[in-house]
Amino acid sequence: MITYSDRKDFDPACLLPLFEQASWARGRTLEDTQEMLVHTHLVISAWDGSRLVGYGRVLTDYVYRASIWDVIVDAHYQGQDIGGQIIKQILHHPRLKRVDLFWLCTRDKQAFYESLGFSAKEQIGMVWDRGRHAKPTP
Repeated sequence: MITYSDRKDFDPACLLPLFEQASWARGRTLEDTQEMLVHTHLVISAWDGSRLVGYGRVLTDYVYRASIWDVIVDAHYQGQDIGGQIIKQILHHPRLKRVDLFWLCTRDKQAFYESLGFSAKEQIGMVWDRGRHAKPTP
């Protein structure tokens, strides 16, 4: 049975196997993951016993905007609505009840997020990538 939690006090090392399954998260370190969790406002995690099988996180001002990041479901658990449940728990979480707009970025899961009520018609975002603008060190 899958259980869900909004606690952040789990071992951050549990996230590393999930990150390795997503091309955009591969190579994240334990140290950076620990730091990321400290600065994340809300997490929803999915557990099969003591095994972390799904995860999503939120950065927010708790009033106007929230951005959803790093939604990942273990490949062996996909197709069981775990990702959908993570998103629904984020959208309806009591701490986020005043938030007007939820934002997320995805490269390949548009149909999944549209099925949960997200719209791709709001494409007004821009990104600045530090890696693309880094000056080579002499």
